[in-house]
This record gives sequence, structure tokens and C-alpha cells, in this order.
Amino acid sequence: MTHSADRQKSKTGSVNKYTWIPVALVLIPALATLGNLSWTTSILLGAPLAMISLFIPIDAAYICRFAPLGKAQMWRIILTHLAAAQVLSLLWMLIAGPFSRALAYIPQLHGIDKQFAPDRWIVYLTGCLFYVFSVAYHYVAMAQDAARAVEMQVMQTSVLARDAELRALRAQINPHFLFNSLNSISALTSIDGARAREMCLLLADFLRLTLGMGEKTVIPFSEELDLLEKFMAIEKVRFGARLCMEEKIDDQAKRCIIPALLLQPLLENAVSHGIASMEDGGMIRLEASVRDGRLAILVENDRDEEAPVRKRNGVGLKNVRSRLEARYGKEATFRADADEDKFRVTMSLPAEFASEESAATESASAQVVRAETAKAEIAAAKSGEPK
Repeated sequence: MTHSADRQKSKTGSVNKYTWIPVALVLIPALATLGNLSWTTSILLGAPLAMISLFIPIDAAYICRFAPLGKAQMWRIILTHLAAAQVLSLLWMLIAGPFSRALAYIPQLHGIDKQFAPDRWIVYLTGCLFYVFSVAYHYVAMAQDAARAVEMQVMQTSVLARDAELRALRAQINPHFLFNSLNSISALTSIDGARAREMCLLLADFLRLTLGMGEKTVIPFSEELDLLEKFMAIEKVRFGARLCMEEKIDDQAKRCIIPALLLQPLLENAVSHGIASMEDGGMIRLEASVRDGRLAILVENDRDEEAPVRKRNGVGLKNVRSRLEARYGKEATFRADADEDKFRVTMSLPAEFASEESAATESASAQVVRAETAKAEIAAAKSGEPK
């Protein structure tokens, strides 16, 4: 808003260098038809006078700025412009006198000052009309600038509201996941202490990685995959061989950027409400591809239709749907379908790509993440060995 106001102030008083042309097109015929001058003399006198008249719209712009419509009483605005029109037009007419006398020194224009003397009122009248049109133009321009400023403010407010909504939705993810993980750890402590300790280490590693993202609202798909690897490592501690995952990710899709932690709630939903209810476990499939400028994502899991319905609060699916709507609006689609033995979520959103430098950085980060995972698993294994 401040920059817009500064630009508007800098434009105040600026006049197009061709503004004198319409003035000349009015003044020259008026001098030739209403006065005693020939067309040639009218052109030689009227064209330079029209160029000199540029001070009128410049002054009109400043007067409009200091007497804006709607911020002062109308009668004061009218009187201000009437007085300004008289002063500026009279000044222009007074300048025209010495200018005509200067032209009279040219032998071919000898006597032009005497011919022009009785017709100076034409210059005065033209100046008044020019001032009126200048005032109308500047008030219209000011109204358009004010409308654009309001529109910009509305857009900025909308963006701030959207960002606040995205932050609130993202803040909802970690507590939800942490609550479920802590419940699992609590259950494991009385059954298998070593697995509980391993799960604690993996959970700490996962939370450290997510907190390290800071205020980033989007991350490369490759980094999201690293987060999912952390998450699945935690869940495998609980379900063991019952939990399997299959990935089919295009290289182009890995370079796309997506909202941070967009897929983790979907996998958590697949594990909690799909695999967990199956005695022999099942498979989770994750697919992603880029076609026609759009990123298509599929998350599918096996399910047992006859299994008891687990209590669900709908945080995962609702959160993902809301985040997509907040960031992409109608440009993103989200669909959840269930049949006898499958539950699938499909998403389609605009494909946005990270730069090559960013991709390289994230690749290095992924290597560090995998190294940390290996260390955590080794430490967990050692802590579980009998002494």
C-alpha cells in the first residue's frame, strides 16, 4: 500500500508530452475563425502557445490532489477550481502578449502582435476549457487509483487469511499424529519394551525433521517421501510384516513442490482405518505422476469391509481437503472412494516445480535423513539387546 501511494504521488503533476496537441487543435481554428488572424499566422502563434499551456494540467493535478472529491465540501472544491481556472488562464493569456510581440520582430510576421491583441480572449477561454478537462481527467484517474488500491488491499487480506488458514491446518497435523503414536507406544511398553524404545527414537527423529521445516508451507515431493519413510518406519515397529508399501513415483513428480505434510495424514488414515483392522495386514500403494501440467496422486490401501468400524474423527481426510482448497481453490480436486476391499484417495493439483539448485539441496538433505534413520535403527536395536 505504501509503495502504491508513493508511485501515485510521483505521478502527480506528470503530463504526457503530447497533451499540447489537442489544445493546439482547438486554439488554432479558434484564432483563425473567431479572430482576425490567417490560418498560417494562427498556426505559427497557436502551436507554441499550446506547448506553453502544459503548465495548466500540471497545476490542475496538484490542485486536485489537495482538493480531493469526498474529503472537502463541494462548494469549496468548486470555488477552488473556478479561481484556479481564472488565474491560470489569465496567466497564459498574459504570456501570449509578450510572445506575440517577440514574433513581430520576424519580418514575415510584422504586425502580428497588433492583429492578435483584440483576440487574446480566445486564449483565455481556451485555457479555462483546458483546465476543466484537465480537472475531470485527474479526478477520474484518482478514482481509478483508489479503486485499484482497494482491490489490492482486498487481495492482500485474502492472501493473509489463506496463509493463516494453512498455518492453522498444518498445526493440526502434528498433534493428531503425535497423539496416535503416543497411544501406540503406551500399548507397546507393557508388551515389548524394546520395540517401544525403538518407536520412541523414530518418533523423535520424525518430529525433529518436521520441526526443522520451520515456516515452510511447501516442500519438494522428494522431501515429502523422506517424511513418509520416517512415518512408515514408525508404523512398521507396531505392525511388522503386516504392513507393506508399494511406491510408483515418476522422476518428474519428485521435482514438484506440494504443501508440507500433505500425504502423511493420508498414510496415517490408511494404516489406522485399513491395515490395522486386517488380521493378515495389507498393502498401501502410493503413485504420483505429472501429465498435462498437473500432478496426479493416488493413495490406496487394502481394507476389510467386514471388520468392525473403528471410531474416526475425520481429521486426516478433512485436513488434506481443506489445505488443498485453501492453497489451490478450484484448481485442485480431491476424491475419496471405497469398495469391497480397497479404499483410495485421488488428488489432482497444478504441477509446480522446484529449481534445480533447490532439488540438489533437497537430495543432499535426503541423504542426511537416511543416514540419521540408519543410526536411529542401530541405536534402537542395541538398546533392545539383553545385557
